[in-house]
Amino acid sequence: MRKDYGAVTALRGLDLDARDGEFLVLLGPSGSGKSTALRLAAGLEQTTSGTISIGVRDVTRLPPAKRNVSMVFQSYALFPHLTVEENVGFGLAARRVERAETARRVRAAAELAGCEHILARKPFELSGGERQRVALARAVVREPDVFLLDEPLSNLDAQLRVRTRAELKQLHGRLSTTTVYVTHDQVEALTMGDRVAVLEQGLLQQVGDPSEIYRRPVNRFVATFIGSPAMNVFPATLDGGTLRAGPFAFPDVDGERLDGRPLEVGIRPEHLSPRDPANSGARALVQLVEAAGNETYLHLAADDDRLVARVGEHVRPAVGGRLGLDVARSDVYVFDADSGAALAAGLDG
Repeated sequence: MRKDYGAVTALRGLDLDARDGEFLVLLGPSGSGKSTALRLAAGLEQTTSGTISIGVRDVTRLPPAKRNVSMVFQSYALFPHLTVEENVGFGLAARRVERAETARRVRAAAELAGCEHILARKPFELSGGERQRVALARAVVREPDVFLLDEPLSNLDAQLRVRTRAELKQLHGRLSTTTVYVTHDQVEALTMGDRVAVLEQGLLQQVGDPSEIYRRPVNRFVATFIGSPAMNVFPATLDGGTLRAGPFAFPDVDGERLDGRPLEVGIRPEHLSPRDPANSGARALVQLVEAAGNETYLHLAADDDRLVARVGEHVRPAVGGRLGLDVARSDVYVFDADSGAALAAGLDG
C-alpha cells in the first residue's frame, strides 16, 4: 500500500494483515503514517497504489458506507443537538432500520460500552470518559466487520486512560471483532495489543507480539522508541573479543558477525543495576536523581556519554557522587551504527 500527498509520501510499501478477531495496534510517532493507514482502511483516503481487503472483499475503491467498518475518532465527533441515544442510533436511522430494531441495538450497544444510564443526556452534559463510551457505543451498534480506533483515549486524563484501556480490552474480548487501534503511546500499545505494528516515516519497521517488540527489536528505532525512559545507546568498538561501549566493557564476545562493522550498543535503563563503584567495572557520575513514586530515575555521566538508569524507589545516591553499574550480558543489544539493524539481542545467545 502506498499513499502520497503531493511531494510527501505518507506510507510506502505497507504490507500488513490484521488477523481475524485480533486487536492490532499501529504504533509510531507523529507523522509516521499510522492515522493515514487507518483512514485508508476506512475509505476516508484513497491509496496511490496497492489494495485494501476486508475478509475476502477488495474494498480499495468502495466508499466508506459500503465497507462495514466503524471508526472512533480522537474528537469523538458527537452531534451536540442530539441525545446520547440519538447519537448512538444515528447511523441506523440514516439507513432506515426499523425503530424497534434500532432501539434494541442501541440499548445493547450502550450496555456493552457502559453508557446505558446516560441515554437521555446530551454531549455537553457528559464528562470526557462518558463521551468516549458514547463514541464506542455508536461504533458497536453498527455490528461492523472491523473496528478502527484513532487515538480514542488521548483526551482523557491519565487515571481514566488506564481504566478505559482495560475496559476497551474487555469489550474486545466480548465482541471478538477485529480491531485496529492507532496510538503514539507505547504503554497503550504493549498493554492492549495482541500484536503491535511499529511505523516510522511511512515505513513498517516491525510487527510482533508485545514481548517480541520489547525483547527482540529489529532495529535501533524500534529499540529506542519502545521503553520509557528510552534505551541508552553508545558508540561501540570490538577489540580482541572485548566489546567496549561507554563505561562498559564486555569480554569474550563472539566477534564473527560483528567484526568490520561500525557498532552501537543499547542498554535499557531498567536493566542497569547500581553497585558500589569499588566493586564494579563501570562507573558514572550522578548528575540528577528523579524520584517517581515506586521508582527512581538516575541521570548519569561517564566521560562524554550520558545515560539513564531506572531503579527502585529506595535507591537515592548523592548528586555529584560516583556510582557503579552492572548489566547482564543477556540484556545488551548490538546494532549496526550505519543501518541501525539489530545484530544481537544478548551477548551470549
